[in-house]
Amino acid sequence: MAKTSLRIVFMGTGDIAIPVFSSLLDNGLVALVSQPDKPVGRKQVLTAPKIKTVAQEHGVLVMQPERARDEEFLAELTELQPDVIVVMAYGQILTQRLLDIPTMGCINLHASLLPRFRGAACIQAAIDAGDKESGITVMHVVKALDAGDIILQKAVTIGAQETGGELHDRLMELSPSALAEALTKLQDGTATRTPQDEEQVTYISKLLRDHGEIDWSQPAMAIERRIRAYDPWPGTYTSFMDKKGRVRRLKVFPQVRCTEASGSAGEIHISEEGELSVGCGEGALVLREVQPDGSRRMCVADFFKGNPLQNGDLLGSV
Repeated sequence: MAKTSLRIVFMGTGDIAIPVFSSLLDNGLVALVSQPDKPVGRKQVLTAPKIKTVAQEHGVLVMQPERARDEEFLAELTELQPDVIVVMAYGQILTQRLLDIPTMGCINLHASLLPRFRGAACIQAAIDAGDKESGITVMHVVKALDAGDIILQKAVTIGAQETGGELHDRLMELSPSALAEALTKLQDGTATRTPQDEEQVTYISKLLRDHGEIDWSQPAMAIERRIRAYDPWPGTYTSFMDKKGRVRRLKVFPQVRCTEASGSAGEIHISEEGELSVGCGEGALVLREVQPDGSRRMCVADFFKGNPLQNGDLLGSV
């Protein structure tokens, strides 16, 4: 990124924000604002966001307010006299008072081609919906969720076999160049304010683990997209009955294949070659890798060795 004379405060917490944050090191960055450390894992170990660790390694001031609207935090932020506040994957709603602090405004990097997919889980939503493109939008921040005027967009084509994790990483690497261009426009006064088309707005909410349960009554192509979209988080799963009669969760991994085979929703068909297909609302899916709860990730052939399922057994309805 070209050197800038701007004083910049960066607000971000998610890993996707790390490359764009790192692009500002030694280039106008005066502070990082991130979410407080959180308990993580079964032992609830208090863990800092990775972006905080990057900031500390480079001697950057770190601020972690419980609430971005707290008076003490706003006073400290005002004292920093930022020209611009850059936001990406921060995780809190910003008040108008905060937005009014930087002299040149507050801008946000969002991982979708707005106005499509405002809100969380926008990367997964693009794959899940079968979109051909996704991208990074840089916009002016307003109080309404992801509703600000657009400065610029950088689009990428979504690959036919691309997963949510892979698209996340590509958009993460695209962000620094998008920000550099936007900051140049802000500084030289050419930053546009293109209003979003409200008639084209769609929203996507935060994903939870249980959202990954497969509905076998859906078309095979839709299920295949969801399996890719939700990898690695929240993952997709179904249920099966093991040889002891216990209902167990079975995680399903990408690289499944759609076929035109028929069968009831969730019905298993095992070919002579040991290939496992599952009936869907339309067509069927051939599964390649699975992971029963409490076990390792394995190919379908290894899964059959410990779980003698038969033709006609059902997944997801046990």
